[in-house]
Amino acid sequence: METNTLPRFDDSVNETGCCPRFNPEGWDGRELHFRDKRFLRAETRSAMHIPLNMGRVFARVNSRIEEAGGWDNDDMIVLSRDLSPFKAEHLFSVPRDIPGEEMTSLTGDFVTKAFEGPYRDAKDWCAEMEQLVRDKGSLPGRVYFFYTTCPKCAKHYGKNYVVGVAEI
Repeated sequence: METNTLPRFDDSVNETGCCPRFNPEGWDGRELHFRDKRFLRAETRSAMHIPLNMGRVFARVNSRIEEAGGWDNDDMIVLSRDLSPFKAEHLFSVPRDIPGEEMTSLTGDFVTKAFEGPYRDAKDWCAEMEQLVRDKGSLPGRVYFFYTTCPKCAKHYGKNYVVGVAEI
């Protein structure tokens, strides 16, 4: 895969008016190569890894992204990781700087794996992502997750896809 490109995010089926039905095709087993890839960075509060203000933070960020010109479906991902049991980091891939938000960039090589199941399996998925990196002969770096739908939409669609993204 080319530098700073992502698999296409297909949002063509949206029965909920919230999250589109996620199509995992093209997201599993990919290698991603980022060089100064632009992201909007936001933090949320948690209580023992359970998000407390994610809805409010994501609504603010989505609103600001839309005001600045919107998402690019050919370059759409939100990378999330817990920084501690009380705080999480979220990186929103954006095509331009977003006024009023913290901007950052990401450089590195990553491997992906698509999972399906309840959010409580994230600890097991993290271990699986770290082993995937070891199997490639590298030491695991940062592990992010792309939570493709909110809990309400995952329940509606009957599938909860999450894409693991591990730094090689």
